[in-house]
Amino acid sequence: MLLAADIGNTNIVLGIFDGETLRASWRLYSDVHKMPDEYAVMLFDLLKTQGLSSSIVSDAILCSVVPPLISTFEEMCQRYLKVSPLVVGTGIKTGVRILYDNPREVGADRVVDALAAYKLYGGPVIVVDFGTATVFDAVSKEGDYLGGAIFPGLGIATDALFERTARLPRIELTRPKAAIGKNTVASMQSGLIFGYVAMVEGLVQRFRQEIGGMVRVVATGGLAQIIAKETTAFDVVNPDLTLVGLRLIHELNIPASPG
Repeated sequence: MLLAADIGNTNIVLGIFDGETLRASWRLYSDVHKMPDEYAVMLFDLLKTQGLSSSIVSDAILCSVVPPLISTFEEMCQRYLKVSPLVVGTGIKTGVRILYDNPREVGADRVVDALAAYKLYGGPVIVVDFGTATVFDAVSKEGDYLGGAIFPGLGIATDALFERTARLPRIELTRPKAAIGKNTVASMQSGLIFGYVAMVEGLVQRFRQEIGGMVRVVATGGLAQIIAKETTAFDVVNPDLTLVGLRLIHELNIPASPG
């Protein structure tokens, strides 16, 4: 089976694939201070909750926007799983032609999402990934990565309101009863939730106009469901999009053994 790891600034998403089937997935908090041993213990415990053993892992692939955690996970895989993980980066086949001014500037997770969205839903397609940052990616009809937009994530905005103001409290990201808040918390929730909905709808519309034709829109990431409930901008919400993309890239680079 294949272990896929999407290592972000806030969360690490792990998935176990049996062929094309995602058997299980988990979301962990990203911590550059954790040692390979600690992540191994966490992984082994998570596998046990699904009745799985670490011995079933025969291959691994990871993408990361947190450079220190790449070596951490490489060491964990080599020491505890006895496999050397494929790391998405320079020299790895992705099947995606990147039409960015400097292709090296495109985060590995964005390329992985672009591949998965195109393979699953065709092109042209827009991916909106709600993570630490809210990232918009555009993919052409031919599957080329066209570029995108990057916006501060919901978590960043929430923390900023609390940390950079004297009287605004830290709040829970839940839907308020109305756009016109009747108290400070409701007003902040309205600005964050409904404000992000308006931002998403506006950027998606601009992307559609620039791409032209019929364009599908896919939402992914840990906070996607919060926004998806408030808009019809998305055709699909797929929380496992990046994991699927990692599996596809692994297949491109390491073909399955005969039989």
